[in-house]
Amino acid sequence: MTHDSGAAGGVVHTDVLVVGAGPAGLTAAAFLAEYGVSAITLTKYGSTAHTPRAHITNQRTVEVLRDLGIEDRLREIAMPAELMGTNVWATSFAGVELARMMSWGQGQDRRADYEAASPCEMCNAPQTVLEPAILAAAREREADIRFNTELVDMTQDDERVRARVRRRDDGVEYDIEARYAIGADGGNSTVARSLGFSMEGATAIGSAFTVWIEADLSRFVEHRPGALFWVSPPGTNVAVSPWTAVVPHTEWNALFLMHDMLPADTSDQAVAELVRAGIGDPDVDFTIKHIGQWDINQLVAERYRKGRVFLAGDAAHRHPPANGLGSNTSIQDSYNLAWKLAHVLRGHAGPSLLDSYHDERKPVGRQVIDRAIKSIQDLQPLAEALGVAPGQTAEQGWAAVDELFAPGKAGETRRAAVLNALPLVDWQLNCHGVELGQRYTSSAVVDDGTPFPEYTRDPELFYHPTTHPGAHLPHVWLQHGTGHVSTLDLVGHGRFTVLTGVGGQAWTEAVAAISRETGIAVDARTIGLRAEYDDVLGEWTRIREFDDDGCLLVRPDRHVAWRSRGLVDDPAATLRGVIASVLGKPSP
Repeated sequence: MTHDSGAAGGVVHTDVLVVGAGPAGLTAAAFLAEYGVSAITLTKYGSTAHTPRAHITNQRTVEVLRDLGIEDRLREIAMPAELMGTNVWATSFAGVELARMMSWGQGQDRRADYEAASPCEMCNAPQTVLEPAILAAAREREADIRFNTELVDMTQDDERVRARVRRRDDGVEYDIEARYAIGADGGNSTVARSLGFSMEGATAIGSAFTVWIEADLSRFVEHRPGALFWVSPPGTNVAVSPWTAVVPHTEWNALFLMHDMLPADTSDQAVAELVRAGIGDPDVDFTIKHIGQWDINQLVAERYRKGRVFLAGDAAHRHPPANGLGSNTSIQDSYNLAWKLAHVLRGHAGPSLLDSYHDERKPVGRQVIDRAIKSIQDLQPLAEALGVAPGQTAEQGWAAVDELFAPGKAGETRRAAVLNALPLVDWQLNCHGVELGQRYTSSAVVDDGTPFPEYTRDPELFYHPTTHPGAHLPHVWLQHGTGHVSTLDLVGHGRFTVLTGVGGQAWTEAVAAISRETGIAVDARTIGLRAEYDDVLGEWTRIREFDDDGCLLVRPDRHVAWRSRGLVDDPAATLRGVIASVLGKPSP
């Protein structure tokens, strides 16, 4: 997709303008290009992320990238799940281990949950490698992405969005007119500011800085590998500092919370002292690659849509990195929005379909920012039980460590406190339900008159698969010929899909007729014992929640749009009406 690059005083026209080329913006660019939408993506920066920042890439996000066709590429560049799981708390990398737990589904108690939930494994992909992979996919689809181009101002009316942009290399300014725009330009969003988007929550509730470090720490961690390593060096005023593995085990991104006893001194010398204490071995050489300071926020946009403009990613929700939900939520925002824009721009959907973006993603954003703050609070009992705290002298800190492992009543009580505090951290490190359990309620979902099934376990810790309208389609492995395929691979790709059983021939025929009549891409797949997609283990039949002659209508983003328990009198008329309702079109 090529466009006029813009000349001084000229106007460039496109259907969608995406501002920002982080995880949200690049994902929007890639999927819009995949769906054949004319779009321009711009960013004021000269390249993709130059620091690691977000890194945890959960199963739902890997599923999105699987739909884009780059899951294998992601695997080549990311730290795999089997190396992510060990979370260690220690006085330093070389020092005394204080506590340990398994995370990200790698413990024996959770591994089966994660394996059953998705065909994809989570991985550890820092933004420095994740963003180039998505950028490459976008460019392969001929997406128009303009680096070194900043948004100066944005306005809109009932018909269009108009953006004034400036090329930073030569100062040339020109206008872009688009039918819609996506503000994916981060926490200090020019789009949000220009159009008066309001935010809910609290700003600057704390401060932190991160330090990107080169240091070969293999001998300290390769026997206990993990995506995070937490250090609490006695006498340094660091309560708990998480170190993220960027490149196992030679690059790290350490986070330090700033407080009264750890002043805002991010000079090379002051930071080097903290890094040296965190490593705990003076003979280990290290290089500081970057120091970045930032505020801790708990913010979500009051509205994700304002006229023809949408917010996605950090422009819409801002929170600390606890739970690793930042880039994941951002990528999933764009996955939700891109197919809706494509259908509206093709004339297959009414503009009201775009209202569902706010209705579906705002509750997710709200949950994510609240969960992140709560997860930080949930670390406090563990920090107290470990006994290493800001304000201590080194002697006091080491005395607390010695007592923790000493025989006698005091040590026994302290050790019990540590073991009792660790389960609270599960809500940060094994929060499977938050990662996978989004359930949408909007005009783009047609309810079937039944309630969602009751949760049988904690809904944040555990994912509860269901085919109820609004839920994400559950994953089950099926046999197709001699190969195996996930139910998730039968849907997506920018298309609606009807999934039926061995008695659902009438639904299949209805889909063919509707596709011919409307031009809307709708596929049909039959799943069952000895069907086209063979449910050889009976797992789909057990969880599908409809009969052999019923069906599901699944949206391009793999969420269930509608469900019929069984066959109806006129399947074609029923499906026409449901699809029209989902797409915001008059009922035929």
